[in-house]
Amino acid sequence: MKIVIIGGTGLIGTKLVNNLRQQGHEVVAASPSRGINSVTGEGLAEALTGAQVVVDVSNSPSFEDKAVLAFFEASTRNLLAAEAAAGVGHHVALSVVGADRLPASGYLRAKMAQEGLIKAAAVPFTILRATQFFEFVGGIADSNTNGKVVRLPSALVQPILSDDVAAALANCAVAKPLNGTVELAGPEPIPLDEVVRQFLKANRDPRTVITDEKAFYFGTPLEERSLIPGKNPRLGQTHFNDWLQRSTAIIHS
Repeated sequence: MKIVIIGGTGLIGTKLVNNLRQQGHEVVAASPSRGINSVTGEGLAEALTGAQVVVDVSNSPSFEDKAVLAFFEASTRNLLAAEAAAGVGHHVALSVVGADRLPASGYLRAKMAQEGLIKAAAVPFTILRATQFFEFVGGIADSNTNGKVVRLPSALVQPILSDDVAAALANCAVAKPLNGTVELAGPEPIPLDEVVRQFLKANRDPRTVITDEKAFYFGTPLEERSLIPGKNPRLGQTHFNDWLQRSTAIIHS
């Protein structure tokens, strides 16, 4: 098949492109740096010519509330219109577990707007909602740091390795459209404060994690189960501790 990956040069996109090419598919890694811009529409029609599937793993360059909403709305509208014109038979989009439960987050409101546009369009679709990636745990720590202290709630998270997300997206891309949403998470739920505590310890980071149930997560308060999936999610294979040991062994070797 010809499969176009929107955001094909990013963390997930790069892995997904390689995965699908290894399976023998013709894959276009689409991004503004390659002259294909889903927000302006530049290069979309040419890229989508003859494509059977489009996978959207793009992300907004700005996380400011208005900017991120404008990005996802413009990008998704342009993609869906170009797909309809090109006869694309399957639109796959990466979204976020818990997006519908955290309306205080401007980013997650934007992801919900994206999902709404996909569901209202004529192109058959699959939405894959994933939990937070292992690779972004350091960013969570940084965003909640004040001096040498990191304040975080003990709400559960079920983080996943980006390779496992890319593998699941590849499976979605070559399967029939679900016209629905599936959830993807790591193997086990772990309290958010504990995840960051383990990450800092493994990286020999001197910061201290203080459990604070009123601490925000990227601008939004959390309930205990806000960030974990419902019943019967698809699960990644890689455990957080295993990844942590591997990644820090490389750094400290």
